[in-house]
Amino acid sequence: MTPTVHEIAPSIYRISTFIPELGPEGFSFNQFLIVADEPLLFHTGGRGAFPLIAEAVASIIPVESLRWISFGHIESDECGSMNMWLSAAPRSQVAFGALGCGVSLNDLCDRPPRALADAEVIDLGGKRVRQISTPHVPHGWEAQVMFEETTGTLLCGDLVSQVGQGVPITSDDVTEAALRTESIFHQTSPGPQAPRTLRQLAQLAPQRLAIMHGSSFEGDGRRVLEALANGYEALQRHSQY
Repeated sequence: MTPTVHEIAPSIYRISTFIPELGPEGFSFNQFLIVADEPLLFHTGGRGAFPLIAEAVASIIPVESLRWISFGHIESDECGSMNMWLSAAPRSQVAFGALGCGVSLNDLCDRPPRALADAEVIDLGGKRVRQISTPHVPHGWEAQVMFEETTGTLLCGDLVSQVGQGVPITSDDVTEAALRTESIFHQTSPGPQAPRTLRQLAQLAPQRLAIMHGSSFEGDGRRVLEALANGYEALQRHSQY
């Protein structure tokens, strides 16, 4: 249950906790810390995990220096401890798409969040993150991803999830593993929106995919996202949703 820390891109750190009892092969829960003049944490973990994740963050930067908190959608493993982070880092603020703020976060956050317009960029000072709304992909009306522009790193949330522990980052194709995980959990909303959204994200040509569950990916991110879109279309044709 002790988180591990690995730098998967310059000044972007993956904090990973593997729980072997979940799913057929265990399941990892990953947070991503972007170190910059205004550091950003993507995914907070649940409330019970806060002390361990905070300790891992403190091995990289002082927790109180955290400036921004964000995540892929509103779910306990994504944002359950956000108010604990807001308390531990007095200057911090949740940054999220305007829809999610209006529907939930304006009420749930102990401090008012910053509502981001679609494609709005936050300049972190040395790093730049772009908000991209992905409604219902993989799930949640308010779903979003973020793209760190200087390193070409797509913060994927639950997209491209894989079961098992995996390695911190791989150049091996993760598409088959992601589709197998989809066949286990059926986590992605059915319909044409998923392939369409994945193809739009592929146009970013990300160099890395920072994935919430499983190994992150380094290489041709466009190819992975397009292959995943093809896989979802095949599932739809064969009525496997």
